[in-house]
Amino acid sequence: MLEDIITVDQNLLIFLNNLGSEQWDPLWLIITNQLSWSPLFILLFYLTIKSFGWKRGGVMILSMILLVAFSDQFTNLVKNSVERLRPNNNPEIKHLLRTLIKPQSFSFMSGHATTSTFFAVFVVLLLRNNYKYIYLILFWPLVFAYSRLYLGVHFPIDIIVGIIIGFTLAKTYYFLFKKLDKKFFA
Repeated sequence: MLEDIITVDQNLLIFLNNLGSEQWDPLWLIITNQLSWSPLFILLFYLTIKSFGWKRGGVMILSMILLVAFSDQFTNLVKNSVERLRPNNNPEIKHLLRTLIKPQSFSFMSGHATTSTFFAVFVVLLLRNNYKYIYLILFWPLVFAYSRLYLGVHFPIDIIVGIIIGFTLAKTYYFLFKKLDKKFFA
């Protein structure tokens, strides 16, 4: 059964990856680069300060930075424990993929999917009462994660599990954050 799941996962990646074209490659290389999203982060930090003030908002921004660092390290721990080859390094399928970058680390689970989902969901939970359109931020991790399929460096299961773990971590982190927030800012 596990072999069937892996085969479907590989075939779905090959299909999705081969939908790409040279015309769109530069865009997806920009999308997959974390620094390209800096204006979004600055906007979210601004909205946080605007909503909660410098002191409380600053604590929230620090929490966001800590959650990204935690998520990144957690993802690396899982990747190094599972040791699943990235598609671009997998000798069985790499010749069937369009790859524009060639990372050498392991694949499962996607750090892009985990961390961006974790960050986006946490931000939505923080700001949902202040900005009704904040839910639009949830498109960001989907596009960001899809870029990894487009580039041939993650399997769909890596992305799906990353999104699930990111969502779960965000909800847990938010629950803990609210307890601390009430204790120190109530």
